This record gives sequence, structure tokens and C-alpha cells, in this order.
Amino acid sequence: MPYFTLTYEVVDDFVNKRTPFRPAHLSGVREAHARGELIMAGALGEPPGALLVFRGADKAVAENFAKADPYVNEGLVKNWSVRPWTVVVGQDPAETPPGLPK
Repeated sequence: MPYFTLTYEVVDDFVNKRTPFRPAHLSGVREAHARGELIMAGALGEPPGALLVFRGADKAVAENFAKADPYVNEGLVKNWSVRPWTVVVGQDPAETPPGLPK
């Protein structure tokens, strides 16, 4: 199953502005992870932002997460984008990267 990255470009003073919305955001993160859609997520620094890695049939899994995320809906995310990501090292050992023999 393909991987997708979701990246957030956030507003100035994001770390302080996120406080009232952080519990709901983290709840959504944990739920997506429990469903097996979200593989990992974390904060980017300098400039602040976020990177989340999803796995699903198509990019809708990551897009739907962003559209429901309180950080996005409350205006703390200036821009977000979803891109396909090909894992070469570190993926599920049962899978083989494209172009390599099985």
C-alpha cells in the first residue's frame, strides 16, 4: 500500500496558539494511528511545521485527516500539502521497493 506525506506550514507563534486545540489534534492523530492510517507524525523546527506519514490506498487518507484537523480548521495552518512518498529503506519487510527483485 502506498505512503503519503502531509506537511503543514504553520502561523507565527504556532506553539503558543495551538494550546487550546492540541488535545483535539492529538486525539485525531492517535485515532488515525490506531486505524493504521498514520504511520508516524512529528513537529518540524526552524521554521516550525509538521510532517505526518500516512499509508493508504490513495492520498485521500492524508487529505481527509488535514480537512478534519483542528489546527487546519482554526487557521493555525497556513498551507498544507500531500505528496506520494516512496520508501526505499525502512519499510515493511514483506514489501519490495519498485524496481528491485523480490
